Amino acid sequence: MYIRNTVAPNLAHRLPEAMALHARFDSGSDVAVAPSRGRGTAAPPHLCFVAPQAWPVFARLPDVKVIGGAEVQQSILARALAGHGYRVSMICLDYGQPDLVVVDGVTVLKAHRPDGGLPMIRFIHPRLTSMWRALRRVDADIYYQRSSSMLTGVVAAFCRRHGRKSIYAAASDVDFQPGRQQIQLKRDKRLFEYGLRRVDAVIAQNRHQLESCSLNYGREATLIPSCYKPPQARSGEARDTVLWVGNIRDYKRPDLFLELARRMPDRRFVMIGGGAAGGYFDRICRESAALPNVEFPGFLPLEQVEPYFDRARAFVNTSVYEGMPNTFLQAWARGVPTVAFVDTGARLRNDPLYRVVERIEEAAAEIARLCADEVYWTGVSARCREYFQSTHSVDGVMAHYEGLIEGLMPAWRHAA
Repeated sequence: MYIRNTVAPNLAHRLPEAMALHARFDSGSDVAVAPSRGRGTAAPPHLCFVAPQAWPVFARLPDVKVIGGAEVQQSILARALAGHGYRVSMICLDYGQPDLVVVDGVTVLKAHRPDGGLPMIRFIHPRLTSMWRALRRVDADIYYQRSSSMLTGVVAAFCRRHGRKSIYAAASDVDFQPGRQQIQLKRDKRLFEYGLRRVDAVIAQNRHQLESCSLNYGREATLIPSCYKPPQARSGEARDTVLWVGNIRDYKRPDLFLELARRMPDRRFVMIGGGAAGGYFDRICRESAALPNVEFPGFLPLEQVEPYFDRARAFVNTSVYEGMPNTFLQAWARGVPTVAFVDTGARLRNDPLYRVVERIEEAAAEIARLCADEVYWTGVSARCREYFQSTHSVDGVMAHYEGLIEGLMPAWRHAA
């Protein structure tokens, strides 16, 4: 503990120098995946997603219970950018996949195992050393990292040292609220803030994040909406369920969803999500099992969750805070109205897209109206579809990213 407390305060500011001491990572002995073509050429830049936990989502592995909004969004973006002609790589943790594998045009390299290393030293090795080596091996023009973590600092330090460009993308409204980020250790918080102040570009999901980034960190972020490509539509599905999807954590408040089910015994409720065994998760499991109108299959991979949205009459979000949940996009793409306790700032012609509630009674009343009033439901559903198409379609969001990339590497567009 003494070593950690002594090193941590200075590590954030000396990270580039500290990693330079590991000569084997800067010795030129590592062979790049392939030469980056964006620098000084007409070819599109090479982008790398630093996405440690994305492999199970990106590779669509049904047996690895890892899924999160940041991982889903990075998987969507990586495939979309590759489809738009960019060279795209991704760095993930070692879940047993090959050292280098190409999936849907994206080259994926692995770093260390999720549980690799010994306590006290694993922060340096293998976590920092393997990630630094993977960053260098990729040899990209632009490195993209999403969600507040110590990796924000690592990516920023690497890019500054090697003359590359870096992007940080927020995944939650609390990412730009000092002390509220989901980062446990002070050392990692310092590294995150070190990186946030030094990356070349910051992406926000909504206007609230734009404002908090500027107010709290003095950075002007770029607003780029999240995107989603729905699977082929399923016809003939009965829209008769009230749906909740998310990780079973206390700040997500699935207990409020179960309370709605208690108050509306004539409606079918479906809750999907996994969590760490014990404590809160076990309590949610017990409470859901006691409600005959609740279906709780637990964790499901993304592809198995999609059909539940086809059958949903309404989607409910009970979180204390969010960013722009992928589940909202999954719902809106299908015209499924949303009821939520959090306002993501979604507006259509200056009017809120969905009903934001503060009390359980308000949520129950809105769900009841959506279930009983066909004319009302049809109107709200049409607004959801319209908003999704105008704001969150993949092609529309790609135009934003291409503008950001051109701003980071103007010489590429000039050469083209």
